Amino acid sequence: MSNKGKKVKVHYTGTLDDGTKFDSSLDRGEPLEFTCMAGQMIPGFDAAVETMEQGETKTVHIPAADAYGERNEELVQRIPLENIPNGDQLPVGQTVYMQGPTGQPFPVFVQGIENDIVTFDMNHELAGKDLNFEITLVEIEG
Repeated sequence: MSNKGKKVKVHYTGTLDDGTKFDSSLDRGEPLEFTCMAGQMIPGFDAAVETMEQGETKTVHIPAADAYGERNEELVQRIPLENIPNGDQLPVGQTVYMQGPTGQPFPVFVQGIENDIVTFDMNHELAGKDLNFEITLVEIEG
């Protein structure tokens, strides 16, 4: 039976290969709700839930290519500090939100400021990493 196109609720815990937990719906006390196979989730997560039954728990290993993709060094950009309003106030080592061409905000990691050049990394923080999830399918809606 396929859950494709159905609204589902899952509890999950995501870990890296070294066991580091990076996210868990259990910590928030509320299951994650999404439409299965509608592109709302990373491909490997969607695929894992597609064939699950309500009440089932499974553990999956998702390679980077089916998660947040491989790291792309073209997404690491160096911009002169003078070209960034309030650039001297950027928090190095933290994520800030920039505005895209359509006005949509997107996260950018401030990697460093050196010699009046800011280095931004626009890769997703989990890009290039294989992910592990323990997923429990809590509910399937009609």
